[in-house]
Amino acid sequence: MTDHTVPFHLPVNVEQIQQLLPHRYPFLLVDRVIELVPDKRAVAIKNVTINEPFFQGHFPGHPVMPGVLIIEAMAQAAGLLTQISSRLKGTTGSPLFYLAKVDNARFNAPVVPGDQLRLEVELKRLLRSMGLFEARTIVDGKEVASCELMCAARTDK
Repeated sequence: MTDHTVPFHLPVNVEQIQQLLPHRYPFLLVDRVIELVPDKRAVAIKNVTINEPFFQGHFPGHPVMPGVLIIEAMAQAAGLLTQISSRLKGTTGSPLFYLAKVDNARFNAPVVPGDQLRLEVELKRLLRSMGLFEARTIVDGKEVASCELMCAARTDK
């Protein structure tokens, strides 16, 4: 990763996101961060297009974004909350967090090409190297998915 001495300003664009997360195409699932309260909450955007590679097989003739990828997008938004919060405090080289647990996942409506996902994550608790987040995804003002995420700092180098 590159040096993170430049402060982040909203919106955080995809080039800045790539400085903070290790994910790359086709697995980078956040396009922008539009709201942030450091160490508390973040709102990110994912624009869903028919060009997404998973739509080739999920499902032909009836494209639907896989629920696990919606969860992954929420987890990436949680990662951005922790990484940006860390940088704003002047900390560089923050640990990489892995998704450790998903609880109470709910899917209320399908996500299809043309949708814009509003990924809302809130840090509920930070214990040692573990973070517990509440997350939800909104499309056109309606909640389409929600879950609790637990992320753990990488311990091996």
